Amino acid sequence: MRTELLQYIDGLDAEDLPAYVYDLSDLREHVTGIRAALPERVQLLYAAKANSDPRLLTVLSDHVDGFEVASGGELHHIQTTCPGTPIAFGGPGKTPAELEQALQAGVDRLHIESEQELHLLTGLLVERTVDVLLRVNLPIALGPVALAMGGRPSPFGLDPGHLDRCLALIADEPRIRLRGIHVHLASGLDATAHLDLAAQVLTWASEWAKENGLELAEVNLGGGMGVDYARPDRRFDWAAFGTGLRRLLEGHPGLTLRIEPGRSVTVHCGRYVTEVLDIKRSRGHAFAVLRGGTHHLRTPATKQHDQPFTIVPADSWDQPWERPQAQNEPVTLVGQLCTPKDVLARSVQVGRLRVGDKIAFAMAGAYAWNISHHDFLMHPAPRFHHLDHAPVPARPHP
Repeated sequence: MRTELLQYIDGLDAEDLPAYVYDLSDLREHVTGIRAALPERVQLLYAAKANSDPRLLTVLSDHVDGFEVASGGELHHIQTTCPGTPIAFGGPGKTPAELEQALQAGVDRLHIESEQELHLLTGLLVERTVDVLLRVNLPIALGPVALAMGGRPSPFGLDPGHLDRCLALIADEPRIRLRGIHVHLASGLDATAHLDLAAQVLTWASEWAKENGLELAEVNLGGGMGVDYARPDRRFDWAAFGTGLRRLLEGHPGLTLRIEPGRSVTVHCGRYVTEVLDIKRSRGHAFAVLRGGTHHLRTPATKQHDQPFTIVPADSWDQPWERPQAQNEPVTLVGQLCTPKDVLARSVQVGRLRVGDKIAFAMAGAYAWNISHHDFLMHPAPRFHHLDHAPVPARPHP
């Protein structure tokens, strides 16, 4: 943790907690490194679903080639927060109103999930044109992955056998321009696994385009770059991934790749900071009850992991009774909710943890506040803090 960040967290008062603290300098440095690692024929889009905090989006807008959204609400939010930034609209179950909204907004790309969606689109075009990618669920064996969106029966994308009817619809509608395909099959991949999957996708896409007499301009590989919550200091190997993509592109001249990472871009810049309200024991096991909980940070409940954390000691104690503490023992960190599922970390060994100490949960910059059940029990919402120390100049877009 940066010294400045640790000092800032240490200075937060009880009334400031719980709080999300975003390190914008770390985010800027991280996305600059990602951009530098990627070949020129790879376009970087940020998946806004991971974290749509306006200050984070503003930082990212200087370094990415656009944003990927998956709802009309996200589309409006990006247009308002980062006007003029290219937008790709994906996601299943688009309503006619959302398709109309996307057309009015002039989205950069529309990702088509089904034949039904294509029929809806053709009825809305009137005098407008739109660039589309067909999302395909390829029958590629994935092995163990954190999340599988394809490679098996799935609500996402089109089976390859359904593409011919979509191509026929597009051929009859000159206002729809087919740019290529979108294939997002899995999440939680390391660089090696992601490159192996990319190679299989490109081989299939090239053969499919040749068989159908199509000029394949783009392939969108989606996101899915793995994040290891058990090892918070370890990040996705963007340098190796960029080198591998460069080699893959050598065999596909004229092709543009698109990627849409979300979690791996912002997860490391955010921390959820709270305090220990109570330490109690039940049948020999220590529990630390924290202000807040999984209604603010749902990630550990969703992914069934222990959220990594740092203890920030508070030495002052002005109560007349003995300060409750746990020392050299495993402790389960829970929140304020009336459910046994409100667990942020389970049986984690600590040196010393006392009532009044702060807990700074790391890797809280993605799929955290925005996926949490905020209104359960109606506790106060966390505060949001944005630290920005040393801006790194943006790399020009390729």
